[in-house]
Amino acid sequence: MTMRIKPWVRGLAVYEPGRPIEEVARERGFSDASELIKLASNENALGPSRKALRAMRQAVGQMHRYPDGGAFYLREALGRRLNLSPDRIAVGHGSNELIALIGHAFLEPGTSIVMADRAFSVYRLVARLYQADVIEVPMREFVHDLDAMLAAVRPDTRLIFVANPNNPTGTAVAPRALDRFLERLPSGVAAVLDEAYVELLPPRQQPDSVRYVREGRDVFVLRTFSKAYGLAGLRIGYALAPVEGVAALHRVRQPFNVNAMALAAALAALDDEAHLRRTRRMVARGLRQLEAGFDALGLHWTPSAVNFVLVEVGAGRRVCEAMERRGVIVRPMDAYGLPRHVRITVGTPSENERLLRALSEALREHGTEERGR
Repeated sequence: MTMRIKPWVRGLAVYEPGRPIEEVARERGFSDASELIKLASNENALGPSRKALRAMRQAVGQMHRYPDGGAFYLREALGRRLNLSPDRIAVGHGSNELIALIGHAFLEPGTSIVMADRAFSVYRLVARLYQADVIEVPMREFVHDLDAMLAAVRPDTRLIFVANPNNPTGTAVAPRALDRFLERLPSGVAAVLDEAYVELLPPRQQPDSVRYVREGRDVFVLRTFSKAYGLAGLRIGYALAPVEGVAALHRVRQPFNVNAMALAAALAALDDEAHLRRTRRMVARGLRQLEAGFDALGLHWTPSAVNFVLVEVGAGRRVCEAMERRGVIVRPMDAYGLPRHVRITVGTPSENERLLRALSEALREHGTEERGR
């Protein structure tokens, strides 16, 4: 090959997504993908809301039109809900795109980011995409150590990422701790508060992070319709930030970055509070069901605030493979430096029951001596 690809691009790591359920079914010898359950990607087991589905059906006939390039109606609706002016809201192709856009606007060679060592891997990937250094700070009991993260800031640091609640640990930072952290944020450093899972928390436990935007703090608050709203397949999220921050994202994003179907579904889903309540109830009950099952199996698990649990099982990837052979897909965590762990998404009651059976059989297959406590 004679393509002159930049040498540093050749060395970039590639994000490892979960495999399509159809491919796993083929590989494991199942006749149909419906024989498997996927509890690997923290998706909403209830699916999209009925309002979102209706909006998508209505939008089908307009797919020959370009989408609203400024996400006008969605930003207006979000602004009314969050008491923010629309010029403090940017909409992206999932919050992943927004993370990349923030990197595009802030990072270059000679700059750095600060992140927790067990936080969402895309922060690291984006920093390296723009040739910035990555300063990784160890978590304390799988929770962000905000004091240590502040202490790690260097003169060249431009961004500090806090996933709250955090993927893959499921842990959340206390609101008061977040307040103290932002009060001490050095000048010239922007905090990126990634709240992809925040709507899954009971409303009284959700941090009031939007007020930091109203106060004009140097923050980006990221949210998505992929998780609680069940629209992961459409890829749509949004960022809340001071006007200057949102303007920077608009300067580096591509035109029509969010498709028309996603805009229609997100606008409708935003108005479906009943679906959110059903989702939270399902998650709360599912967590109790799974936690009881893990205890019965003698497994150590990390208390989770959201719709997935980090579980120590011994040989994580081998346990995942053994569960796949039984038609249950979960996520190995060796990419996060946790080879003894798997991440398990909360499913419906019947899915959770089947998962626990498959997990029990997989553990017996690999021997109890590999389990961690």
